[in-house]
This record gives sequence, C-alpha cells and structure tokens, in this order.
Amino acid sequence: MTLKVEIYGRNLDIKDDIQTYVEKKVSKLDRYLQGVDEARVDLAHEKNARQASDRFIAQITIQGKKVILRSEERAENILTAIDAAIEKIQRRMERYKGKRLQRADRRSASELAEPSSETAVEEEYTPIIARRKKFILIPMDEMEAIEQMNLLGHNDFFVFYNAQTNNINVLYQRRDGTYGIIEPELG
Repeated sequence: MTLKVEIYGRNLDIKDDIQTYVEKKVSKLDRYLQGVDEARVDLAHEKNARQASDRFIAQITIQGKKVILRSEERAENILTAIDAAIEKIQRRMERYKGKRLQRADRRSASELAEPSSETAVEEEYTPIIARRKKFILIPMDEMEAIEQMNLLGHNDFFVFYNAQTNNINVLYQRRDGTYGIIEPELG
C-alpha cells in the first residue's frame, strides 16, 4: 500500500526540492508499521521564536486503522527539523508496534511464573503509574475553565466538564500563548 503524503506550510514557502525531500522520506514510513495509509506534514516558520534554534517547525501526523501518531521537532534549519521529526515518528511507530505485539503475546501461567533474563530486561522499560488522582468535575464554560486553569497554576492542561456541550474536555495552553481544547469522542 502506498502512503498518501500531504504537505502544508505556514509562514513558509514550500519549494519543490523540500516537497520532494519530504515525500521521499515520509513515504518510507509505512515500512515501520502496517496499516498506515496517510501522513500529514506541517512545516512552519516562526519569526518571533524564543530562540533562533526553534524557528523552523516540522510536525508529522501518521494515521491508519485505529492509530494516530504525531511528532514535532524544532530546529534552526527546515531540513534538520524534518529529519528530527521523522526519526521521532519512527521511534514512536516502533514503540507502538512493540506494545501491540506484547498485548498479542499470550503465554500460559506457568511460563509467566518462570522469571527469565528476557523478562527482566522488558520490565526495565515498563512505565509505572506513580499516582492516581480523582476529582469532582464542576460544569463550566470555556472561559471559566481558562480562568480556573490560571488560578490553579496548571500550565500544561486542565480537564473540565463543558456545560455547553455536556462533554468532558481538556484545555491546554499552546506555545504561542493561545489555548486549545481537546474534545474526545468515542470511536
């Protein structure tokens, strides 16, 4: 199956050589994970970046059946940002593929009881949930959520029950200081 690659630019002229380079590199990503059929590449240039090394942004979003993976990298050169984003998405695809294979690995209880050196190595990389937190969701609109987020000092994200849509939403602050809202849907 051929990977469909879409390239978009923001504050950046995408010349033919860059487009060819991106298409050549990104079209090879379907080797890492089966069932991937679409890739979106967003290239951007920020004139007022905090650092000169963060001016060019490359974001790659891979979509397939039951999977969406994304990587974003910043650099002082657009080609460097593209290469770094491709390397990052490759690692994420391999990690996703490995987790999927681990779930498919069905062993008997006796095999699981026997500790092996292979199992010990895998346990080192298993993420640990260090904390669980429960809280009461109070219905509020988006502006109240922004105010509450700022009052609590949550700089990354804020989960709230949107009174206008009757759904749970996630509010987050973007790098440029604006806000974004994630509206989850069951698939």
